[in-house]
Amino acid sequence: MYFVVQLLNGLQLGAIYALIALGYTMVYGVIKLINFAHGDLMMMAAYFALIAMAKGAHPLLALAISIIMTTVLGVLIERIAYKPLRKSSRLSALITAIGVSLLLQNVAMLIWGSGAKTYPNLQASLPSFNIGHNTISSLSIITVVLAVLVMIGLYFFVEKSKVGTAMRAVSEDMEAAELMGINVNHTISATFAIGSALAALAAFLLCAAYPQVTPYIGAMPGIKAFIAAVIGGIGIVPGAMVGGFILGIIEALTKGFIPSQYSALSDAVVFAILIVVLLIKPSGIFGKVQGEKV
Repeated sequence: MYFVVQLLNGLQLGAIYALIALGYTMVYGVIKLINFAHGDLMMMAAYFALIAMAKGAHPLLALAISIIMTTVLGVLIERIAYKPLRKSSRLSALITAIGVSLLLQNVAMLIWGSGAKTYPNLQASLPSFNIGHNTISSLSIITVVLAVLVMIGLYFFVEKSKVGTAMRAVSEDMEAAELMGINVNHTISATFAIGSALAALAAFLLCAAYPQVTPYIGAMPGIKAFIAAVIGGIGIVPGAMVGGFILGIIEALTKGFIPSQYSALSDAVVFAILIVVLLIKPSGIFGKVQGEKV
């Protein structure tokens, strides 16, 4: 039964990683930018929801407020920091993304302080069930189901909607898409908006499970979600979801079955998996090797 409990914990953690990874993979798939500020955008979303609940808002209303504010912030970051660098080298954009990440961390520290703030205990209001001698909150099931539904909805949105078609066209050839009448600026803004909204949802679910917020809360989940996107095949929506679940399950099982004094090994295992994937299949599970025209 303990294995089943750890498996559920892994699925819950993996669902959160998957939601964050979807934001990475959306942006990379469209403009080939690794947005390392994405995890810190999630951190800002956690503070937005916390402030709303502190003012008396219902958790679902706080989530809606957080999604709106994070979406606006994500679009502003794209317009101010990334848009001027679209024709620059990828290295310039990458350095800018790291700079934006540090900026968000320091802004959060100036506004809310560096100390940890406690999130409301949302799990207490949800029913729970027992597996053997272990109690499982229904939040685990809600998180997994919600993440899967979001992934399915996002997949059909990208494949079937007009905006999704524009995103795929821009990802293939930005200049050709513009010549065909696609508004590239609006398409890229829509991509950042969707990724930012997913980060806000992930932040809410993460803080519901682990009720504590600091200016650095998005750093490690952001890195692990990026690893999940690479494992699944960055730029591919189903790959981000599968990579997130794989990473979450491995991390939970590692923490659950090794002695507590070696719990830090779970992070080492995660990075070791990344190295193995890059050595064996650099394009990821769902990725395909693409040749370059010369």
